[in-house]
Amino acid sequence: MKKIDRYIFRQLFATTLFVAITLTCVVWLTQSLRFVEMIVNRGLSVSLFVYFTMLLIPSFLAIILPIALFVAVLFVYNRLLADSELVVLRAGGYSQYSLARPALALTFLVMLACSALTLYLTPASYREFKDLQFTLRNSFPTVLLQEGVFSPVMKGVTVYVGSRGDGGELSGIIVHDGRNRKQPVTMMAERGSIVAGESGPRVVLITGNRQQVDEKDGRLSLLYFDRYSFDLSTVKNADQDRWREPRERYLHELFFSEERNNKIQYFEKLRMEGHHRLSIPLLPVSFTLVGLAFLLGGDFNRRGQLFRILGAVATIVLIEIAQLGAKNMGEKTQGIYVLMYFAPLLPALIAGWLLSPWGSQKFATSASFVRPKLT
Repeated sequence: MKKIDRYIFRQLFATTLFVAITLTCVVWLTQSLRFVEMIVNRGLSVSLFVYFTMLLIPSFLAIILPIALFVAVLFVYNRLLADSELVVLRAGGYSQYSLARPALALTFLVMLACSALTLYLTPASYREFKDLQFTLRNSFPTVLLQEGVFSPVMKGVTVYVGSRGDGGELSGIIVHDGRNRKQPVTMMAERGSIVAGESGPRVVLITGNRQQVDEKDGRLSLLYFDRYSFDLSTVKNADQDRWREPRERYLHELFFSEERNNKIQYFEKLRMEGHHRLSIPLLPVSFTLVGLAFLLGGDFNRRGQLFRILGAVATIVLIEIAQLGAKNMGEKTQGIYVLMYFAPLLPALIAGWLLSPWGSQKFATSASFVRPKLT
């Protein structure tokens, strides 16, 4: 790689990295705010909260990277045009493709990163996120049982805790078991704790009573106890029935799902997620070529490149809309998935042609009709 190529590549890489980090932080903050209540109301530690929300980053980083690359291409090449550096390079014999070479090299690296994210890192991290989210929502007593709140821990079972100690000890406990509607049971205890048993979590109540009303005659049965154990294993086993979302699945699970016969309504949704992941690595190529075609195509304009930049941005927005629209429509109509590949490939081919010597002349001629004139 020549010195001038390394010079442009370093600027592109630094700008892409800066924009990607900035956008990632903004998106991460907006997403993490949805889970702040886990700290405020459920006692989740800050370190676990950060780890929990950081698992979301790969799921939107594959979308951020192509956008960051596109912004870097517009910023760097527009600055090179404004400083007349590209004019000097063209006068020195650099062709359009020679000027685009550093951006294309960086595009290849972004493609590899997007492929790694979509094929492995996104499903792996999002699966860990959903599993951890389920565990946190159903763990005892660190997260689920809140002080002074009647918490429905499972269908038909509600637990109230007056206060919690640092060591996990609970006080002022009320447990209402309404799974058997004909014979509901209410247990009250001065203190207790939740421990892990062989079949799952168990509530251990100390010094309390067990109340049950006979449905036939309405008599109240009252049993005092020093120690009573209550099984909550059903909550633990609920994870086995949780249906994994498309973003949690790896590529082979999307295209060759074993649930095709059992849950046919989800099959097309899984396939569209798979095609969407395969089409995402095409976005960096399309975004880069579109940006280069608008900035490098045609003749030099001393009045600035505002209209070309706006045209490039509008084209990128249309590509994103077309790809996402094809994904949504493909869940109901077969064969639409082809548009997810067609949406980024067609602009990339047109932009590549415009960067050629023949296409550049055509672009300059057509741009002269829409260029604003001085009065």
